[in-house]
Amino acid sequence: CGDARYFDISRLACGPCGPHQRPSADGHSCVCQPGFRMVSNNGGPSVICEKCPESMSGVTKDGWNCITCPKGLTSEGKCKCLGNEILVERSIDGVLLNEALCIQCNGSKQSFSASDALGNRCIRCQQTFINASKSCDCSKPNILTGGLCFSASENLPPKGIATVRFGQIGVTLISAWYLKNLQASASACWLYSNLTACQALGNMCVMNMNSLSSSSTDACGLFQYIYANTARLGIVHSISFWRHNLPWLYYGDQPGLASQVLEKTHFPTSFSFKGANKVIKLQFIAASFDAAGNFLKWQSLEGGVLQLCPDTQTKLNAAYMFGTTYEQNCKISISKVLLDFANPIFYDVFLEYNDGEGQQYLWAVPVLNLNLQYNEMFVNQGSSMNNWLLTRRFFLVDALSGKENDLGKLPRIIRIASKITISIRLASPTQRGTIYPPLITVAYTDVVIQNPDTQSVMVSFSVNYEMNQSEAQVQTDIALGVLGGLAVLWSLLKTAGWKRRTGSPVIDLQTVLKFLLFYAGDLANVFFIITVGTGIYWLVFFKAQQFVSVFLPLPSQEEDFVTYVGCAFSLKALQLLHKLVSQLTIDIFFIDWERPKGKVLKAVEGEGVIKSAAAPVSIWRTYFIANEWNEIQTVRKINPLFQVLAVLFFLEVVGFSNLALMDSSSSLTRSSESYIAPWSRILRFGVSAALWLAIAFLQIIFFAVFYERFVEDKITQFIDLCCMSNISVFLLSHSCFGYYIHGRSVHGHADTNMEEMSMNLKREAENLCSQRGLLPNTDGQTFQISISRKMRLQYDRIHETLTRKRGPARLLDTSANTFEQSTKAYNTMNKFLGSFIDHVHKEMDYIVKDKMLLERILGMEFMEPIEKSIFYNDEGHTFSDVLYYGNETTLLIFDILFFSVVDLASQSFVLAAILTYLQEEIFKFIRNTVGQKNLASKTLVDERFLI
Repeated sequence: CGDARYFDISRLACGPCGPHQRPSADGHSCVCQPGFRMVSNNGGPSVICEKCPESMSGVTKDGWNCITCPKGLTSEGKCKCLGNEILVERSIDGVLLNEALCIQCNGSKQSFSASDALGNRCIRCQQTFINASKSCDCSKPNILTGGLCFSASENLPPKGIATVRFGQIGVTLISAWYLKNLQASASACWLYSNLTACQALGNMCVMNMNSLSSSSTDACGLFQYIYANTARLGIVHSISFWRHNLPWLYYGDQPGLASQVLEKTHFPTSFSFKGANKVIKLQFIAASFDAAGNFLKWQSLEGGVLQLCPDTQTKLNAAYMFGTTYEQNCKISISKVLLDFANPIFYDVFLEYNDGEGQQYLWAVPVLNLNLQYNEMFVNQGSSMNNWLLTRRFFLVDALSGKENDLGKLPRIIRIASKITISIRLASPTQRGTIYPPLITVAYTDVVIQNPDTQSVMVSFSVNYEMNQSEAQVQTDIALGVLGGLAVLWSLLKTAGWKRRTGSPVIDLQTVLKFLLFYAGDLANVFFIITVGTGIYWLVFFKAQQFVSVFLPLPSQEEDFVTYVGCAFSLKALQLLHKLVSQLTIDIFFIDWERPKGKVLKAVEGEGVIKSAAAPVSIWRTYFIANEWNEIQTVRKINPLFQVLAVLFFLEVVGFSNLALMDSSSSLTRSSESYIAPWSRILRFGVSAALWLAIAFLQIIFFAVFYERFVEDKITQFIDLCCMSNISVFLLSHSCFGYYIHGRSVHGHADTNMEEMSMNLKREAENLCSQRGLLPNTDGQTFQISISRKMRLQYDRIHETLTRKRGPARLLDTSANTFEQSTKAYNTMNKFLGSFIDHVHKEMDYIVKDKMLLERILGMEFMEPIEKSIFYNDEGHTFSDVLYYGNETTLLIFDILFFSVVDLASQSFVLAAILTYLQEEIFKFIRNTVGQKNLASKTLVDERFLI
């Protein structure tokens, strides 16, 4: 409100003060100006002031009366006295004196009194004055510092440097707090072993980030000086680093000491997640001190003592639930920090435990201060813990040491514990529920105060649970090496089989490329097996354990796992594209066995005569079979939409997603009021992959056992339909390898009326006709075919005309002639393949045989069709390998990996499910569209009939 107005708390607005008045110190009322006394005061502006006469120009401390001041006035118009005097304005019975008295306190041996800080009364002077000068006067050569007096003849510690270094911003300043208290605290601690002074000195060392410069006499230098020269005092609780009368600040700087402290001794309590004797809470307790070294209290860390971010009590206390990874991050205002932490509080943290007889003990928890230059260097270099320097005491906010002049003003710089991490490490997989001593890691942020209301800082508090993952990493590497080596061998076998099927004996660039594509698919399977196994392993062994034997990998330790998932997805995508290209470029032809029935009269164009000709055979059966083939191209063994919805239902509705939280609970539900632990990427992958596989497995069993047996089996129905339509299917997936579906009707013809068709079906049902198989008295209708080179060349010669690719010749033809040539080529191909099946061409004959077991296992053929082609009996309908149906494993694994990659990137199962279904539909659309065009091109069936 300015210098002449006050703030009216009822109107919440500024108002003017009366004449000879000014705002009070808090600004909420008015007071008289210096030289004026109050006549009346009812609060706010209702104050009446009156000027004091010249003879009594002073005003009493209460402001109501005028008085004569023999030793002058203060800037406030009140009487002043000398340093060792007290001001007396009234007699002992309260009568106001005409002239104020300045009475000197008696500092002689009998009383040793001096005025108090306010100059109101005489009290016994501080003991150090009496010790040094036998009086209350600390005159030279005695030394006065921090309100204490020390004799110059005493062996004082070195002169302290009252500087504080803020290393992050490169600022070193002279602290008003250090200037006032550093030397006094060091001297009192050194000379008198004053407990409070020693604690205050230790706190100043902690505020200076436990600096280790041996040549400096800053707070830590003085502490180290006293520590090194007080060995005679002994140690506390048999701890060599804890000196009598001194706070325990360091563990020592010997090489390897940190690893001994953190790993040599186990914490003497076993932890379990389940059972009657389960121990699932960490009982942290802290001894707290203020900056002046006064002990405040013992306090549990529950309730958010170390958490700067506000939250509910339940969620704050969840930080100390054993096995629950805890993370809390927020942005906090500097103005709130200054308000809540005006004075720093220092903590010595212990972990409470009971022995077998119920006796309570405390275990000191070490601290790793990352701002300690010594630690900062080694931690940033990734050095082992052998080089760490562990400390004990820490604070949350230091808004005291950064004050340069007036301790009552805002600091120039404050230091905030922006990151606090409590690390719990499992002792060994063989020790049931045993941990190493916890470690608190603290990182501070230095903030230059400019505008506290607009400034803020990010702070975090976390509790991590760790174990040595080297053994698991070695096992993973071994599995990857062994399975990767087997994948190489398997890919070589696939490449050899591919070479045999293409009829090419030369190892060329195409062969190398094909090997790499096969290896990509097999290596993707290796990565998939390893990642799924890893995810399910951690899911089962972490969530189901009673005595704690494993901890989940930390987010930083999951990077290799995420990389494996990414590699599996990339390689599997490459394999899927390879399979799609292979399926979309197959050669296919429908052999029509139907023969003309009788003759018809037909006019010959241009001659004007009528001649008899064979009755045409209907093309509708071929169109019908082509359309059915087009429809089964993307039929799968599972329902993709049901698969996605079922997985999403179990994850989000039933609550299986809660199993992926980094806590020990295996419950599928979580209270909205309870703390929700962060997600584990390994567990998210393990849960989702396990659900995908389980639901897909159930779907496949349902389709194989029930649906395809009692409802419809599209693959078997297609084979049956071919036979009823008198159409065979000739497929070539490779140059010299493919599949044959024998659809020749046992009735001789299929282009007939309903009555005859029904009669044919009845005769077949009653076994009154021959069997459908290619060979007499057999039912084998599907074959894998390995054709000779001569057969393939003949096929290509006809096929080139069929697809009209012999460029220069067709460019001269009209469209009518082109169509006539294509029709002629179609009939030629139909006649050639029919005669081939009927063994007409002795130079291109074939034999029928069974595959050996090893050939079936390896998926290759040992015999090369040099003179005769080979038809292998195929009861497993492996022609579905050129369809989605025969590649369900590849499609399923790709869907799982796609879902997982999206989820790992977005941490959203819903988004992953939506995008997974979209990619399934996109690939299905591409497969249908391009496959339809290939079918129309290779079989001469117009696309308009493929609906």
